[in-house]
Amino acid sequence: MTQQAEASRPQIPLQDRLRQLLDGPVALDKRALLGTLYAEVSHYETLAYTAGWNDALATVRRGPRRDEGA
Repeated sequence: MTQQAEASRPQIPLQDRLRQLLDGPVALDKRALLGTLYAEVSHYETLAYTAGWNDALATVRRGPRRDEGA
């Protein structure tokens, strides 16, 4: 999935998504539940990691602040 598609997809807070998985209409066995939870957490970690890198790159591209050298 591209970043643009990710951005257009509504973001559900992680706790709400976990609650949906746990209280959903279909009961998951332990292995399926753990696999799904792992995938969800990994997805959120990837989004956070990417956002952090994007912020860092934007800061570097702007260059050093003028008041830092004073």
